[in-house]
Amino acid sequence: MDTKAGGSPTHLRVDHLTTALGVTTRNPRLSWRLPDGARAQAAYRLRGDMGGIPWDTGKVVSDQTLFVPYGGPPLTSRQIVTWQVKVWTETGESTWSPCGEWETGLLEPDDWTASWIRPDESGSVPSAGSRPAYRLRGEAMIDRPVSRARIYATAHGVYELFLNGVRVGDQELTPGITVYGTRLHVQTYDVTDLVGTGPLTLTAVLSDGWFRGRTSYHRLSDGFGDRTAFLAQLHVDHDDGTTSLLGTGPEWRSAIGPITAADLFDGQEVDFRVEEMPWSRVAVAEPTGASLVSSPAPLVRCLEELRPVAITRLAPDSQIIDFGQNIHGRIRLSVPGPRDASLLLTHAEAVTPSGDVDTASARVGLPWYQPSRGVQGDRVISAGRPRDVFEPRHTRHGFRYVRVQGEAEDITPDAVTAVVIGSDLPRVGWFRCSDKRVNRLHEIAFWTFRNQECDIPQTEISRECAGWTDWGFNLPAARLLHDVSGLTVKWLRDLAADQWPDGRIRNYSPDPLGPASLTARFAIPHGQAGWGDAAVEVPWEMWRAYGDEQVLAEQFASMTAWVDYVARTARELRHPAQAARRPQAAAHEQFVWDTGFHFGEHLEPRTGHADGVAPDFTVVDDYDAFMAEFVERNRAKEHAVFSTAYFYRSADLVARAAGILGRLDDEKKYRLLAENVRAAWQKEFTGPDGVPTVDTQATLVRALAFGLVSEEARDTVAKRLTELIRAADTHPGTGLPSTPLLLPTLAATGQTALAYELLLQDTSPSWLTVIERGGTTFWEEWDGIAADGSTHQALSLPTRATVVEFLYAHVSGIQLIDDFPAYRRFRIAPEPGGGLTWAEARFDSPYGRIESSWRIVPGSFSLTVTVPPGTSAEIRLPDGTHHEAGPGTTTFACRVER
Repeated sequence: MDTKAGGSPTHLRVDHLTTALGVTTRNPRLSWRLPDGARAQAAYRLRGDMGGIPWDTGKVVSDQTLFVPYGGPPLTSRQIVTWQVKVWTETGESTWSPCGEWETGLLEPDDWTASWIRPDESGSVPSAGSRPAYRLRGEAMIDRPVSRARIYATAHGVYELFLNGVRVGDQELTPGITVYGTRLHVQTYDVTDLVGTGPLTLTAVLSDGWFRGRTSYHRLSDGFGDRTAFLAQLHVDHDDGTTSLLGTGPEWRSAIGPITAADLFDGQEVDFRVEEMPWSRVAVAEPTGASLVSSPAPLVRCLEELRPVAITRLAPDSQIIDFGQNIHGRIRLSVPGPRDASLLLTHAEAVTPSGDVDTASARVGLPWYQPSRGVQGDRVISAGRPRDVFEPRHTRHGFRYVRVQGEAEDITPDAVTAVVIGSDLPRVGWFRCSDKRVNRLHEIAFWTFRNQECDIPQTEISRECAGWTDWGFNLPAARLLHDVSGLTVKWLRDLAADQWPDGRIRNYSPDPLGPASLTARFAIPHGQAGWGDAAVEVPWEMWRAYGDEQVLAEQFASMTAWVDYVARTARELRHPAQAARRPQAAAHEQFVWDTGFHFGEHLEPRTGHADGVAPDFTVVDDYDAFMAEFVERNRAKEHAVFSTAYFYRSADLVARAAGILGRLDDEKKYRLLAENVRAAWQKEFTGPDGVPTVDTQATLVRALAFGLVSEEARDTVAKRLTELIRAADTHPGTGLPSTPLLLPTLAATGQTALAYELLLQDTSPSWLTVIERGGTTFWEEWDGIAADGSTHQALSLPTRATVVEFLYAHVSGIQLIDDFPAYRRFRIAPEPGGGLTWAEARFDSPYGRIESSWRIVPGSFSLTVTVPPGTSAEIRLPDGTHHEAGPGTTTFACRVER
């Protein structure tokens, strides 16, 4: 007979969410963590209730605790589903877990009785950036007591909801950005406490948002459509078992309110003098054809509020507010000044040497883009009422500083707040050590990634806010600080939806321009090496980090389509320079990808600010001619050593993914392809000693990290990499793609001491330069803020924030092992150096918290580790000894040199 074990399972989750309201997934998966001290699960049992129907799986023999299929009756709409789990481990049968819960949304198309509506724009539609936010209003009478009330809403645009004048929920920038023609995310709101008997008014404020506003680097409007629209349905359940519905429809009304202009990039304008508004009928719109589904990602919310650290009057009509931290979000300002006073608020990530705001990091320099309020500009017009507060919820900015221009009294710290906006992701990683500079680097990395993670992995926060595919470079580090699993699943679905039929991956997704991305002005060609390989790299990392095999299965067609596109391109096309050198193609050239437009090793320090970056187009006489020449100049470059490396990497990962999924024919096909590409890379790009002939840090780092060089040549290549770093006076020489690989690769090849030297290098280019020059987020370029105070490119971009990979995996020593996804078995192998005397890290893996804490005292090294239930760890100490550790906390020690 089983005996009861101490404790019960904890941390119940539905797919990638801890709380879930309005879920439309019909086959959700459930996860839990084992009771403290348990080594392994032998079986589990799930039980629960779905809309009054009890369910029970009975005892299931399985060691699976992550992504276990829901075992209850078929899900129906608007049902509360409760569940519990008990497990059997080596200690016996556990008690039942606390009760978990989720609620289904509207699962059937027929559940939607509401109609899509559009604001009344019967007159001329204002130009982009100057379009107002519209108020949409519907009314009803509630005549019976209410037991439960839910609103289901989505939009083409950005909306916020009010019920009887009270703002509904705390979500921001809803419904977020998607490939709108494929799917629209529906938000579900519990409004039970706001609905009672009597009259009810539901109001939506709707603005352009991502749907038809200016977006991405091109700043072209109407990318997804030229008319905004709104859909909402209120379900009110009564005590007598009946339900009342209020949905958007032809009886709703439309008006322009105080938000006289709203755009995510051009900013927001509010005129508090506007009160009386003429209401007119809305227009009923046709259904979109897109799937109406819940988002797998956590909600976008206000994450933190910051008070100013300084307020300076720069001129009689100009005040500079410094919040001390570069953020993604908006401000909240008690509106100063008399009636009719107009204030212009300009947001910036930096200031000039004179102390004024420097908006250079947000400028795009396009001849057709002239924001009416200036770069990152908001405007507020006072009604002279002390109670008025300006908080522009229909825009967002990247900023540390705000300049307030206009007639205003001195702004006090109590009158203004910076509101940090982003996806409400659980934090999973913490790190500290004996060097305060390194701790500061970790904090800067935390803020950089937090700024990036806003419904999509937006590359930066002021100039574009697009979901660039450099997420493939950055995800392995980002996941060490936040649980980015749901956000990444959401983005991958958009990436696949945006993929061209020939397999090409767009540079960013969602792409507002759609097919026009191929021909639009400033159309940088898509399908680039490294960036496009995110279609493979990101699903693979999701499996490694979270153990989500379904992501591999769901994305497998996209992964193979990309690799097949690259293989076809390599086979059918040759670079003109290669054809001139070798008129008759060698047999291996069919596996060398040497054509196309590629960023390549973008922004290597030696190349300067202009390499791969278009200049200020406003000074170009013939813009279209310049762009054509710019693209062709890039195509003429030979990127083959770079692009073929990624060709191998993706073919190799697809083969491995196929093996995990049991697709044996695909595994064989892509394994052979990967081997052929690797052999071709070696023939084309290495000398007799096996060392790459393209003699750069980036090329050698990539060759080592991807396993491109032969085993016999690895030591020689690693030695040459060291020589190149020393020749650069011990500075990094990598651009965006290979910077995340640099320090981990040095450590993996026995050069940990050199990795520490680079980490602690305090002259440019270096990580510590960001601290020395006052940065609070990592920059796009190593010299994002130059020694003279000038700024270059984006000032919050996560590539160099990937330094946290070295901090967690090599300083604290917490390492993921590929064959054991989600840290089911992991390694703790700290590598002290850099003069550090102690370091500690905590990391919440899918199975539970991992901790590593080490101290050095003269002659002795002490390591304390915590291993979560259901996992095991290999411990490697600096003296070379190996140990095993199971669940719980254990201390190890060894002798070290003084």
